[in-house]
Amino acid sequence: MNRQTDGWKRPFAAVAPQQAVPFIHRLTASPAFADLFSQGMALVEEAAAYLDGPGRVEARALSRMAGLAYATESMRLTTRLMQVASWLLLQRAVNEGELTARQALSDRHRVRLARQDLACAPELFDELPPTLRALSRRSLRIQERVIHLDRGLLAARAPEAFSQASAVAAQVARLRAAFSG
Repeated sequence: MNRQTDGWKRPFAAVAPQQAVPFIHRLTASPAFADLFSQGMALVEEAAAYLDGPGRVEARALSRMAGLAYATESMRLTTRLMQVASWLLLQRAVNEGELTARQALSDRHRVRLARQDLACAPELFDELPPTLRALSRRSLRIQERVIHLDRGLLAARAPEAFSQASAVAAQVARLRAAFSG
């Protein structure tokens, strides 16, 4: 039996890149993305409600060092969640046709995702209120998921951008050659 021509049983390496199905493009329009979007936005709302309410009260009861760690971690949590929310909203805009994928990748719209670890040492983190710790851990998990998806989307769209840029460069080269001599 020839593994290269065995139909659906072909190894992945036998499939040409142009024949591969770009699942990552479909992922952001899938129920899994809708679930991620809902989880992300719910976490943003939950964190905001906590930090504006019970979190303020809990922060006042902390020692000076733990209070500083609370302030730092809450800022890091907020930044992390705003990056995640921005990315999710941008992808939803692409899914709903408000932006093209190319526009979403442009510098003007591009969300710069930067992994943000916990703001303090583990022993100090353990002194923070349980709710803040839980929110921080959940935000790290969702941030990892978003960064993973973003890298996949960038990798999937990079060949498109490269081929379009190459086509433009080829046309410019032809024009220069035609008008230079």
